[in-house]
Order: sequence, then C-alpha cells, then structure tokens
Amino acid sequence: MVAHSSDDVRGSLYIVATPIGNLDDFSKRAEQTLRDVDYIAAEDTRHTRRLLNHFAIEAKLFSIHDHNEKDKADYVASLLEEGKSVALVSDAGTPLISDPGYHVVHALRDKGHKVVPIPGACALVSALCASGLPTDQFFFAGFVPAKSKARCDLFESWKKQSGTVVFYESTHRVYDSVVDVQKVYGDDAQLVLAREVTKTFETFLSGTATEILAMFDEDANQLRGEFVVMLSFTEESGDEVVLEAKRILTILLEDLPVKQAAAMAAKLTGQKKNYLYKMALEMQGA
Repeated sequence: MVAHSSDDVRGSLYIVATPIGNLDDFSKRAEQTLRDVDYIAAEDTRHTRRLLNHFAIEAKLFSIHDHNEKDKADYVASLLEEGKSVALVSDAGTPLISDPGYHVVHALRDKGHKVVPIPGACALVSALCASGLPTDQFFFAGFVPAKSKARCDLFESWKKQSGTVVFYESTHRVYDSVVDVQKVYGDDAQLVLAREVTKTFETFLSGTATEILAMFDEDANQLRGEFVVMLSFTEESGDEVVLEAKRILTILLEDLPVKQAAAMAAKLTGQKKNYLYKMALEMQGA
C-alpha cells in the first residue's frame, strides 16, 4: 500500500518502471503502486491505459510529456500538497531514462517533496548485462543526433571515453549510425546491437561496424525494431598516442601524398615512418 509518514501529510511522487515488451516483467510492487496512487502521470495516456486495462487497474490519468512537463510540475506539486499520491510512468521502461520526467522530479525535490523509485525494466541495463561487453564502467548517451555531421562529432568525442558506450537508436536511423561509427572508428570498436529487448524477436548482433553492416545488408529484418547500441573500444582506438597520430595524418593527407604525410607525421610524433605509412594507407582505404 502507498503510505505517508505521520509527520508529513503531503503525498509522494512514485517513479514507476513499466515493461518494455514482456508484460511478465511488471513487478508486483509496481502493479500495486499503480493501484494505490490517486493519480498516474503518463507520457501517453492512451498507451498507459492499455497497460492498466490489461492488469484491471482503474486510475485517474493525466499526461506529462516533453512539451508540457515544465508546466505540469506545479500541478503535481499542488496534488502532493493536498496529500494526494502520484505515479509517474513512461510508455515503457524506467521513466526519465531518455523519457520525460526530469523537470518534474527536479522541481519537486527542490520543493522538498518525497520522490520514491519503483524499479523495474530498463532497456539500457537489460541490453548491457547480456552484451558480453565490459560492464564495470559504461557511459550512456541516450539518443544520438539525427544528422550525420553531429553524430560523427559526438562519436569523435568518445575516443577518450572509458568503458562501454551505450546509446539508443531507432529502426529508421540505426544503419546510418553504424555507418558513422565506421567512419570515425573504422573497425577499432567492437559493437553489440540489442534489438527488440524482451520482445518476441529479441536479437543481439555482435561484430565490427563492417560486420554489422553486412548483417543488415544480408537480412533487412535485422533493421526492424528499437535498438540499444553498445561500443567497446580496443586498446588501439583508446590509445592517445595512436589517436594523435591519426589526427595528424588526417590533416597532412589533405595536402600531401601518403609517403610525404607519413614522413612529416614521423617527425611530429616520433613514431616510425613505416608504421605511419601503413596507417595512412589504411586510412585512405588503400
């Protein structure tokens, strides 16, 4: 049951995780919380209504989404001041993880209201723990930009990032995103793409960017669904010396032949000319 402490008649906001695919992942605590609260704030009330109907939960619904959550924060605060309890849910998974809710939670905590997490499904965590990639450190980037230039700039900024990098991608952009990973990292990054996590066609694709693109080309069905994309960088791709050599070669190759660019880069970096010559050829796809 939802309960309030005796010294505080104000209600609480419950951040309730809902299933991302498999309805059996809906926890008993989450279900009971949605039964007990006075109101449910949903990203899409129509979507949430289907979930509530499945579990025969009756509730007063109102919407909180990207375009209104700043305005709704005061409304939720007023409900809590009246002693009402409110649950916040997104369309699927854990609210605020690339979903609306941050402004509401931030505002309510600033006002001293109690915010209670009700944990459950999260595509990020579910995909990462089954990926086979390092999990001791990871960086979550949410959804990456839609434009290739902005994506590549972001991917470039990850070259010194420790641990596994994770981001979400849609069916319409995942191919182009992997192409941009290849542009920035070549095949120096190990990728795992988790598709349709917890759903009927859940699939994990593993390999280099080149290998993943080949999988897409061979079977267009692998492009369907929502994706969690995970990158783990090899020693070479994370080595600052190698990265600096590649940066210098990229600049020199704009104006110089490969042999001269390698010779100049050797003087600037102190690395062997033959090694840099081979690197320059690989960078040019020779």
